[in-house]
Amino acid sequence: MELGFGGEVADLYHRYRRGYPSGLIDACIDAFSLKGDDSVIDLGCGTGQLATPIAPHVRAVIGVDPEPDMLARARSAAQDQGVTNVAWMVGSDSDLPLLRSLLAEQSVGAVTIGQALHWMDHEALFAAIGPILRPGGGVMVVANGIPLWLQDSDWSRALRAWLSDWLGPGPTNSCGTDNTTQQRYRQSLTANGFEVSKVELDYADELDFDHLLGGVYSALPVDRLPSAEERPQIAAELREVLHPYRPYIEQVPVRALLGTKVA
Repeated sequence: MELGFGGEVADLYHRYRRGYPSGLIDACIDAFSLKGDDSVIDLGCGTGQLATPIAPHVRAVIGVDPEPDMLARARSAAQDQGVTNVAWMVGSDSDLPLLRSLLAEQSVGAVTIGQALHWMDHEALFAAIGPILRPGGGVMVVANGIPLWLQDSDWSRALRAWLSDWLGPGPTNSCGTDNTTQQRYRQSLTANGFEVSKVELDYADELDFDHLLGGVYSALPVDRLPSAEERPQIAAELREVLHPYRPYIEQVPVRALLGTKVA
């Protein structure tokens, strides 16, 4: 199903959401021994931030997302980067068994899910992934940092309070990045026959105000975006609220669960 992240949100997502560090891509390639004859399925691919950097290491990647506008933006970005071995498919996690049939029962080297598993039925998905993998293949589930409004910093707390005033009761959705949810994912992978390891990558970066505001807009369904006429006032209000807390340093903990198929 579509989640309301079409239209302008797809462009905002591509421009303002963080990509994935190269060390994470290397960890995926190494964990599942991905080679030039492998295929990879990237579920919830968004605008291709994970699918596109994996593509040069394998024969092909299939990026799957329920939002056509996300896929259109992903296709355009891949073309701009000269990446030609990614196919973009409208679909969701529940379409994985059908996708296996379309692949004529061919096995794949990996299924990747970057900052999207919280939209999916992870129990059913992990059960469905095993049969589609070749021996030694696996699934990588990534939490790519913490939502801007839930971080342990003065500017994030000020942002959280401002969002509560603007949008209603305080935003609390961790998008699957919290420890409890990560542990639940790990237990489910183990229960479905995967040998699980973890990769942890941490770095810090400074956000400018445009990226901070753009990151907020990129998390809103398209029908909640403010109009063009409203945005200058909203930006001015938020800038005033956050100004005392400059610089906006973001701590980015990247956490990946790597589940290898046990023969």
